[in-house]
Amino acid sequence: MFWEKKLTQWVEEVRDRANLPARLVLWDGQQHDFGQFAAPQVTLHVKSATALPYLLEPSLDNLGEAYVKGKIDIEGKLSDIINIGYSLAKSTVTSASKLARVRRYFNHSKTSDKKAIQYHYDVSNEFYQLWLDKNMVYSCAYFENGDEDIDTAQLKKIDHILTKIQVQPGQRLLDIGCGWGALVIRAAQKFGAKCVGVTLSENQFKLATERVKAAGLEDRIEIRLQDYRDIPGQFDRITSVGMFEHVGRKNLPEYFARIRELLVDDGIAMNHGITSSDADSGETSLGGGEFIDKYVFPDGELPHISLALECMQRGGLEAIDVESLRRHYARTLDIWADRFEENAAAAKNLVDDEHFRIWRVYLAGCAYAFENDDVSIYQVICRKAGRSAKTLPWSRRYIYEKAL
Repeated sequence: MFWEKKLTQWVEEVRDRANLPARLVLWDGQQHDFGQFAAPQVTLHVKSATALPYLLEPSLDNLGEAYVKGKIDIEGKLSDIINIGYSLAKSTVTSASKLARVRRYFNHSKTSDKKAIQYHYDVSNEFYQLWLDKNMVYSCAYFENGDEDIDTAQLKKIDHILTKIQVQPGQRLLDIGCGWGALVIRAAQKFGAKCVGVTLSENQFKLATERVKAAGLEDRIEIRLQDYRDIPGQFDRITSVGMFEHVGRKNLPEYFARIRELLVDDGIAMNHGITSSDADSGETSLGGGEFIDKYVFPDGELPHISLALECMQRGGLEAIDVESLRRHYARTLDIWADRFEENAAAAKNLVDDEHFRIWRVYLAGCAYAFENDDVSIYQVICRKAGRSAKTLPWSRRYIYEKAL
C-alpha cells in the first residue's frame, strides 16, 4: 500500500509537470499514464516492486540501471525512449552523487587506466564491427556536407585531422589511443607518414596489427600495446583521438606535458576529445555521468574546453586552432544507434543481455546529449609554446584546399 500510494503520487506529479506520452505498466497489470491527452509512445513495463525505488528517483543513472539490470523493459522507438527518459529525469529534482567523481579523481594509475580501457574496448571486435564503419573508427565522424554515409564521413574525419596537422611524407607520426588502426593506416597510405600507434586494448592491438600486415605496411607502421607515459623518442606529428577523456582532470597538465616531450621542436599535435558543457567541469547532468562511469567508461572524466586549454598551456603547449564538432558527433551517434538497432539480433548473440542493454541506451543517450549541448567535443591543434608567430599560417585555408 505504501509503494502504491507513493507511485500514484509520483505519476500525478510528473503528469502535472511534464505531461509525457508514456505509460507505466506494473507487474500486476495496473497501468498509469504520464500524459493527460496524448496516446503513449513509450511503455515502461515494471517487472517487480524492486524497480520502484529507481523510478521514484528517476535520474538517468537510476533509469539506466533499472533497464540494464532487467528490472524494467521498455517498448517504443529508441529516440522516443531516450526523450522520455530525459524528461522523467528533468521532472524530478535530483542531486548527483559526488562519490564516483571523487573516486575517479584519485584512480588514474597505469594499472587502473589499462583495466578501464580493456573493460570498454575488449568486449568483442565482432560486436563493434556490427555498428561501426568498415574501418572501425570509434570516434566522432566528420560530415563535410552533412549527407555522407558513415564510411565516407569517418575517412573524411581522418583526412581532416591529418590535413590540419600538415603531415608530410616521411614524418614520424604517433597516434595515442590508435583504436583498430584506421588513422595510422590512412596516414601511411595517403600521406606517406611513418607511424606508431599505441593502445591499451588487447583486442585493438591484435586486430590493428593484423590490418597493418594485410595492408603491407609493416615497414611504415608499428602498433604497440603501451601506455602513452612509457613511449620513448620524439615525433613530428602526434594525434590523440577519443583518448584524453580517460586521463582524468587532475592529470591533464601532465598528459599535455608528456605530449610536449614527445614532440620535436617544430612538431604539431592534435587532441580530439569530448568535453563537459559545465563551465566548472562538473558531472554530466541528471545522473548521466554516473551511469557512464558505472557501466560504460569506468574512471572517465570530462573537462570543460576552457580547462582543457588551460591545462594544455600549463603543459607547455600553445593551442593554435580549436574546432567544435558537436553537430558531427550527434549525427555519428544517431547512425551508430540506428545500426545497432538494425543488428540487434546479431549483437545479442555476441554479448550478454546486460551488455546489450548498456550499449543500446548509451549510444542513443549520447546522441541526445550531444544534440542538446549536455556534452560537446573539440579538435584542438597545438604545438610547443613560445615559438615565433611567423611560423603560423595566416588563415585556415590550408585545411580545406587540400581536401578538394
